[in-house]
Amino acid sequence: MPDLLIELFSEEIPARMQGTARETLRKMVTDGLVEAGLTYAHAAAFSTPRRLTLAIEGLTAESPTLREERKGPQTTAPEKAIEGFLRSTGLTREQLEIRDDKKGQVYFAVVTRPGRQAPGIIAEVLEKTIRTFPWPKSMRWGAGSLRWVRPLHGILCLLTSEAWAEVVPLDIDGIRAGNTTRGHRFMAPDEFSVTSFEDYAAKLKSAKVVLDSAEREEIIWNEAKTLAFARGLEVVEDRGLLTEVAGLVEWPVALLGDIAEDFLALPPEVLQTSMKEHQKFFSVRNPATGRIEGFVTVANRETADNGATILKGNLKVLSARLSDAKFFWEHDLRVVRTEGLEGMGAGLAHVTFHNKLGSQAERIARIETLAREIAPLTGAAPDLAAQAARVVKSDLRSAMVGEFPELQGLMGSYYARAEGLPDAVADACKGHYSPLGPSDEVPTDPVTVAVALADKIDTLTGFWAIDEKPTGSKDPFALRRAALGVIRLVLGNGLRVALKPLFVALERAWHRQNTDHLDRTDFASTLIGVQVAMRREETLGSNQEGGLASDLLSFFHDRLKVFLKEQNIPYDVIDAVLSMPGADDLTLVVKRAEALTAFLKTDDGTNLIQGFRRANNILTQAEEKDGVEYSFGADPKFADTAEEKALFAALDRAEAAIAPAMQAEDFAAAMAAMAALRAPIDAFFTAVQINADNQILRRNRLNLLSRIRQICLSVADLTKIEG
Repeated sequence: MPDLLIELFSEEIPARMQGTARETLRKMVTDGLVEAGLTYAHAAAFSTPRRLTLAIEGLTAESPTLREERKGPQTTAPEKAIEGFLRSTGLTREQLEIRDDKKGQVYFAVVTRPGRQAPGIIAEVLEKTIRTFPWPKSMRWGAGSLRWVRPLHGILCLLTSEAWAEVVPLDIDGIRAGNTTRGHRFMAPDEFSVTSFEDYAAKLKSAKVVLDSAEREEIIWNEAKTLAFARGLEVVEDRGLLTEVAGLVEWPVALLGDIAEDFLALPPEVLQTSMKEHQKFFSVRNPATGRIEGFVTVANRETADNGATILKGNLKVLSARLSDAKFFWEHDLRVVRTEGLEGMGAGLAHVTFHNKLGSQAERIARIETLAREIAPLTGAAPDLAAQAARVVKSDLRSAMVGEFPELQGLMGSYYARAEGLPDAVADACKGHYSPLGPSDEVPTDPVTVAVALADKIDTLTGFWAIDEKPTGSKDPFALRRAALGVIRLVLGNGLRVALKPLFVALERAWHRQNTDHLDRTDFASTLIGVQVAMRREETLGSNQEGGLASDLLSFFHDRLKVFLKEQNIPYDVIDAVLSMPGADDLTLVVKRAEALTAFLKTDDGTNLIQGFRRANNILTQAEEKDGVEYSFGADPKFADTAEEKALFAALDRAEAAIAPAMQAEDFAAAMAAMAALRAPIDAFFTAVQINADNQILRRNRLNLLSRIRQICLSVADLTKIEG
């Protein structure tokens, strides 16, 4: 079987597009070949800044001959129906076969599609791929209609075997396929021919092109580490930057430079961000001091002076960039020392958060009030949490964050320390945005947790109040991420927070603001005195809530299901515990779900579920038939068998154990008590006929089944368990 080599040679492809483009080329070509009847053994795609390459091994030389039979209309069908069938098959009436069918004679079309040679199929598939390639951005050049990410200069399309090599005939807008390519733009620009993928890869490397991006990444990383190690330094790992830089060069050459002494006092994150964003430099750190003292830049060529000229030019540009960063840093410090962080953030009164939710300053006032109320739940001092909430957004008005928005929060922590604010306030500035994603670290400092919860809860209730909720895949305000952040903060810190009373209080406050037309600056004051319930009896009148609280809690439950599913807790288990009281206490929900999951993995758990279902089904059918509810009155004096008496005793023991265990939130003990019911329930169903002729016995046994149902449902809603 032959192999196929394709190279699309162009001007530089943006690094951020190369990974997706490789996979897209592989999928579009291989899918097209398979749809046309060809098969292959293996396909691999590669990229450099100037080329996309696809190597396919073990391609069949031709597609198989296909014979297709299609049943048509009856021979007595209207003429138009027969003509339509003929058009769809491309046959004449004389070419149709007539066969007997249950309802008479029917036309059949037998269409034989002969196999095709691979070159013709490849040419069609590759042309379609090139013309419909889904670049995020593309361009036209010259007088042709072809669009590509950058001007496409050449197509290499070669079908090879051990004995021969054949160029696949293809011409797209004057670009004719061949067997030639070019090496490095500067070090080996001449054209050369290839005979196979192995020959292609070897000649490219001789022409100063490393084809595999993973190999380029390895070269860059190893050279950078070696250069830094020789100076007693270490390279700050950044895999995203490594992938990007590998997409900028075909022949990577790492060069190590020093940062001027004038800039070493800048925060390391500022140096690292500035060099990464503006220059694509790797930061080099002194492990003894933690300072960023150098950088690694990656050139795309070897030079006679070993990169000295390149390094000199990069240092000149870097100094200009870092001078800007130093100016921003010093400017911000002057503002903080004269006006404080609150003074820096005063301008947020003129920055709109959302046209229906007010300014950033108004939002900060709400967060401050919420943080004060939430603080006791996290173990934070309310005044300290309120102080932190007032300043955590102030760095949004700093010059540094204006230049590097990704440093928001982090710069606030530096400025808070420069002002002499408590460490807890500085930590909250940095940490209150977290967690931003499923892998982000969860803050644990009490003040940070209080402010982070207040920030995210204000966002969620605010957008719910103005009916700006996520719909389908659209979530422009990242509300799903905010809800997941609350979930992870609560669970990660073991907080006992009843969310519904808090949502109800906030719903009322938003309602007052909207109906009474309160000034937004007074909005936060309407929340003062809200006590977030730590225990179930503190309901704040939550039975009076409107749509916001219930709807938002349902949204949290949906996010919780997604989160717990990744922790290997099934949806049906989560539904079973969400049906229980206290479902707005996320920590309680998870404790119940974990205990129930562990229980269901045991033989006792599996068999007890079956026994519960049997009892519930018999009881439900009897109640529907009799039109009564069998929910009380089971009396052991009417027990007719030893198994029946044993079940009464087992239910008494389970009930006595389960109720206090559930009250104490000892769910493992509750599950163990429920597991003890397995054997007596199994024995009862084996020995006892429920629908006895004696109506007193029947009624008593149905009421006994009701006790089984009630006791099991006191632990979790087992009707939700599937399987």
